Amino acid sequence: MLILAVDTSTRVGSLAVLRNQNLLGEIASRSDEHYSSRLFQDLDRLLAQLDVSLQQIDLFAVTAGPGSFTGLRVGLTAVKAWAEAGGKSVAAISGLEAVAAQVAAPSGRLVAAVIDARRGQVFGGLYESAVLDFAGREEIVLKRVGDDVVVSPDEFLSMVARQMKDTIPLFASPTPDVIQAALASSALRITQVEKVSGVLAPVIGRLGHGMALRGEVMDALDLGANYVRRTDAEVNWKGA
Repeated sequence: MLILAVDTSTRVGSLAVLRNQNLLGEIASRSDEHYSSRLFQDLDRLLAQLDVSLQQIDLFAVTAGPGSFTGLRVGLTAVKAWAEAGGKSVAAISGLEAVAAQVAAPSGRLVAAVIDARRGQVFGGLYESAVLDFAGREEIVLKRVGDDVVVSPDEFLSMVARQMKDTIPLFASPTPDVIQAALASSALRITQVEKVSGVLAPVIGRLGHGMALRGEVMDALDLGANYVRRTDAEVNWKGA
């Protein structure tokens, strides 16, 4: 299965092409501009390097949120168009799950994923590692515990504490400093935040492959964004 993975949710945007779970190539870059402005140039470059065409892609895997409104809209619209034109399926994945998936968590352990949402807030998600028996083989998957949120670091830690079981959750973030200060003064202070890669496309691709094997994909028409936070226009209009 040839997979094109797309992440335009943050300024560290990335693209990756995978064959099943094997990474064939990736492009990632960071700038003050949203990655959506470089998406199509990078795509042309990556496909040319691998001698692959869009028509050969079997599955599109894309970050559906949370993240930048502009970035998510451009990435999801592009994937919608490509999938619709080729009659291909789409795997929509949370960027927070892609963060959590980079941590080796034993079955039953909670993983708290954190992404900088700016404005003194974080995007946070809580996941539980579980072993799934699929077609006679065991597979480790992440099950979301509650909804992804955008809150202050202190509020997220309170939410995590309420969901805790017998062990303190593992924490993962591409930018640990956004949660470290709040963590140090909380009841969860004995835990550490594992720094993971902000280049999410390769992880998005592998998660998408697993979803395809489990039949958890969708068609282009059903693809939508999970913004989590309201747009500035909505906030200003509500305030007015």
